[in-house]
Amino acid sequence: MILLDGKKVAEAIKEELKNEIAKLVEQGKNIPGLVAILVGENPASEIYVRSKAKDCAEIGMRSKVEKLGPDTSEETLLKLVEKYNQDKDYHGILVQLPLPKHINEDKIIEAISPKKDVDGFSPVSVGNLVIGKDTFASCTPAGIQELLVRYGIETKGKHVVVLGRSNIVGKPIANIMLQKKAGANSIVTICHSAAKDLSLFTKQADILIAAIGSPNFVKAEMVKDGVVVVDVGINRIEDKNSAKGYKIVGDVDFEGVSKKASFITPVPGGVGLMTRAMLLKNTFKAYLNFGE
Repeated sequence: MILLDGKKVAEAIKEELKNEIAKLVEQGKNIPGLVAILVGENPASEIYVRSKAKDCAEIGMRSKVEKLGPDTSEETLLKLVEKYNQDKDYHGILVQLPLPKHINEDKIIEAISPKKDVDGFSPVSVGNLVIGKDTFASCTPAGIQELLVRYGIETKGKHVVVLGRSNIVGKPIANIMLQKKAGANSIVTICHSAAKDLSLFTKQADILIAAIGSPNFVKAEMVKDGVVVVDVGINRIEDKNSAKGYKIVGDVDFEGVSKKASFITPVPGGVGLMTRAMLLKNTFKAYLNFGE
């Protein structure tokens, strides 16, 4: 069994981007910029936005955080998004979700210029992904594919089974993996809670992507020998032996499944760090496509 080390691959991606940005600085060119807009006081969102700013600083990318109060109006937020749509110093716009309930998330996402939609959530980006055009893929699914590619895992003709149908992970990774392209070209099955017996599908998987949001859901008896397992789950469960009183586990029972898997991601240290790295990569792509 080989660990799919998201931390190692994410660091490699950041180092590559750092070198590219250093070349731009040497040439006296403008550098890529990312703005994160945070509305309200969600502690998890604040931590996530801070980590993104730190990532940008590490590779020499321009970054800015716009922090707005919880009572910010939808109109105010839309005006701020439009301001950054026109700002040539910022090539990527990230509006941190969830937003306060009085703001329509779809409306805000649709207001972001598709040229700066580095989260890959815009209907334009999603539509381009489905029909196979070059676009911004949402960061977690893009990170999953990048992990498979960098570990040399064959995907062509392989049966990829996706547990979960969210717009953030399940649907986009399914669309990524079925494209007739390198690092994809797979046979894809999407499973979800309506299935009477998910193990009927998981046992067929050559590559299993678990994004179902249920701790330790996938057991060893649900997979075949040699399966490649990508665990997207981030679940907090009680742990009296921990100083924090809890521990983080995935959607896969790592101890059992790792004995049958050929490759498997750890949790933490797998997909989460890849998500952050792909946000940087998407921002650099936006700069190359539409910046300078």
